Amino acid sequence: MVQLLNGVVGYIWLAVLGLCIGSFLNVVIVRLPEGRSLWKPRSRCMACQTQIAWFDNLPVFSWIFLKGRCRHCKQNISIQYPIVEFSSSLLFLLCLWRFGWTFELFCALILLIFVLPLTVIDAKHWILPFELTLPGIAAGLLCGLFQGWPGVESAAIGALAGFLAFRLLEYLGWLIFRKEALGGGDKYLLALLGAFLGWKALLSVLFFASLQGALFGGLKLLLTGRAGPSAGLSEAEEALPEPTFLPAFLRPGLRFWKRLGLIPYTLFFQPIPDDFMNEEEASSEEEWQPGVTNMPFGPWLALAGLEYLLLAPHVQRLLEGTSLSWLFSV
Repeated sequence: MVQLLNGVVGYIWLAVLGLCIGSFLNVVIVRLPEGRSLWKPRSRCMACQTQIAWFDNLPVFSWIFLKGRCRHCKQNISIQYPIVEFSSSLLFLLCLWRFGWTFELFCALILLIFVLPLTVIDAKHWILPFELTLPGIAAGLLCGLFQGWPGVESAAIGALAGFLAFRLLEYLGWLIFRKEALGGGDKYLLALLGAFLGWKALLSVLFFASLQGALFGGLKLLLTGRAGPSAGLSEAEEALPEPTFLPAFLRPGLRFWKRLGLIPYTLFFQPIPDDFMNEEEASSEEEWQPGVTNMPFGPWLALAGLEYLLLAPHVQRLLEGTSLSWLFSV
């Protein structure tokens, strides 16, 4: 009986933790693309700018109690807030079900903390900020470090293979279509997933992300005439060619590598090969808006990564003996 109660208390504690972290991730989702501080000022109503009291800022419950409206101006509060908070809590519990109280659970929760805001930001703004992807890659490598040499090897190879594989696809897209066929930030997200999940997961993640994205995009295109979201990109939301949080003394060094055309900058930071476009094409690229068949790929990479994280052993058992069993080798 005591053991059962301890188990229930553990699940409740983790669920509440997931709700609280989900509330903070909403702040990241809203403020990071706009370049605003994540810490100041305190949360305010987006419509009337009234500071939100603590009892109106309880994850999920306050939104339900207020019926999705601001207490002061009665304007609607986006349903994104309770969805992200609830999803965070649910995924935390699923990770506990998958890994138990182990170090793998800790690493899985860290992965979720990076993947959830990246998913929503990419779906809304078509960007995957360096401020999340690069620290996420570092966190994955650090988790591998605490698992001994096999963990270090798996994380390092996974991150490098994920980045280079997508970088190669990006260049092939430019060579074949003479335009951007893949998002520049997707390779960093795949490197992040590779660092946490290991290199064996990458083929499965790419396969199922492409399959699910194609099915959803095709169906949405058929029903609505547009595969992805139609919102345009503001200047504050455009992806930058280099991480904005790098110390100032490092940025001239990156520009130096770019001017010389050397491999380190070209491979890791230059988003578009300059010699692939003439001036007219470069001008149109600066004014790019998503077309009816365009859709952000980051959310599908994230979904496939979470599916692998939570379901890989179970799916592997189901596919054992079939031609698809190699996709879920864990």
